[in-house]
Amino acid sequence: MSGLTNYVSCGVLWLALTVRAPDLVRHWRDPILRTVCAVMALAGLCFLLGAPPTVGVINRVSTIPNLAAPLTYASITAYSAMSLVLIIFWKGGPDVRRIARLLMSGYCVVLVLVGVLFALGEAPTERRTDFDTYYAMTPFTAEMIVLYLLAHLTAVVTTAVWSLRWAREVHGRLRAGLLTMGAGTVVGAGYSVSKLTAVVARWCGTDWSTLGTEVSPGLAGLSALLTVTGILIPWAGPGLAAWLHSWRAYVGLAPLERELDGVLAHRNLRLPRPRPSSPATLLMWRQTSIHNALSYLDSLFDRDLYERTHDAILHATGDRERAEAAGWAAIITAAVRMERSGQPNPHAPNGSGPSLPAPDASAFARIAEALSMSSTFADTAVHPGPTARGAV
Repeated sequence: MSGLTNYVSCGVLWLALTVRAPDLVRHWRDPILRTVCAVMALAGLCFLLGAPPTVGVINRVSTIPNLAAPLTYASITAYSAMSLVLIIFWKGGPDVRRIARLLMSGYCVVLVLVGVLFALGEAPTERRTDFDTYYAMTPFTAEMIVLYLLAHLTAVVTTAVWSLRWAREVHGRLRAGLLTMGAGTVVGAGYSVSKLTAVVARWCGTDWSTLGTEVSPGLAGLSALLTVTGILIPWAGPGLAAWLHSWRAYVGLAPLERELDGVLAHRNLRLPRPRPSSPATLLMWRQTSIHNALSYLDSLFDRDLYERTHDAILHATGDRERAEAAGWAAIITAAVRMERSGQPNPHAPNGSGPSLPAPDASAFARIAEALSMSSTFADTAVHPGPTARGAV
């Protein structure tokens, strides 16, 4: 995998981690949230440390040939261990914290052994891409390589078995996340197997270094992508659904705001657009603008026109909400025309009768839909009367 691909992957993962950082600060005691963030951080670190340019920089700055190798191996081992810990926390149970602590303690021992074996071994020649096969016959260094590969293989195989088995018992986003994560860890097992195969081939006097330099990096990248995606599906699913819901609602109100745009601009009723904004903030901003315009136009609303249109649509469809939306769309169109012309509405209550109760935010979407689907409200506003019965 090229250095650019590594850096882009690392950047995407750490960007997602940055987005979730406020939640991590607010809910630091949540073990699942901490583990999810740790998995994302370690996955990005694996990509960063595994990039050949980074390998060269670490070796050069540290003045220790191949120091980047144990650092990369440690990050890969920790990442695979934390993925397994996440499955344990997701699954839950009475002994979940004890099991997680035992697992993390065991893998901490593996990390220490990786460092000790590297220090005991000899690796004087820098190898940025084929360290595993080049030093597969070197005492202590070879043991370090086999140790981290077996630790990684054990973690990803266990994670794959647990996640795929559990996926049969659940539904929805959690099932999709577990299946995706299980597929990612199966691919991750291919990384360890290809590396181990290349090492064993080296022991047998055969050069299969291509497995370690070309096949395994691609498997590692695909594994990280699938695993992290699987983690994010159940974790970020509700937030993404809320984001999409707010965005669809914001877009859906566009016809109503567009109808009121002249009033909003001419009377300076629209608040400054918030920047930057989430869909929820934009939706609130658009709803506030619509509410301000409707409040201003209240004295121009024709109750008789509303009731004629409402009754006609209710009689034709039997849908009360659609009838209310059609009535509001008709009188809004009429009021906007009268406000633009500066003429008073002879049909407005003018304090002599009850005014219409203002629609709430949930009704705005139906009014906007009525405006976008009908092209006859303008005629209804100009020629109220019997023709209002066909105004849909």
